[in-house]
Amino acid sequence: MKKSAKQFALIVVVAFSIVACNSTTKQNNAKETAVVVPQKEINGETQQEYQVGAQVPNEMVCMVNDAYMGKPQIPVPVNGKTYYGCCQMCVGTLNNNQTARTAKDPFSGKSVDKTEAYIVLVKKEGDVAYFESKENYLKYKKSK
Repeated sequence: MKKSAKQFALIVVVAFSIVACNSTTKQNNAKETAVVVPQKEINGETQQEYQVGAQVPNEMVCMVNDAYMGKPQIPVPVNGKTYYGCCQMCVGTLNNNQTARTAKDPFSGKSVDKTEAYIVLVKKEGDVAYFESKENYLKYKKSK
């Protein structure tokens, strides 16, 4: 009798643990599937891989994280120009922080508006740099 009570208690604890773990998993899955990222076509292509040193389209760059994201980003119109962010926090930053909308050209050291920049993938991890022009990028590349 003592042995069967212990077995019953053990079964109840295990069953409770399994139910509790499964309900947490379901909640996490619901949170993960609730995030929707809009997709759009750019120049007839939905995605393209770029090599380090290649120019990347503005639409594929989170201009707050200065990172090529591999897919279209959220457009953020500010003062007649369109910037791009990867999430609502970045959208807010681009709307409210003028310094997030500019970058320093690594060659000339001048400030560049990110919507007007020649954007280049500088690391395979996705880091980008903003140049005043393609010519500045080529001079920068040659100097390295």
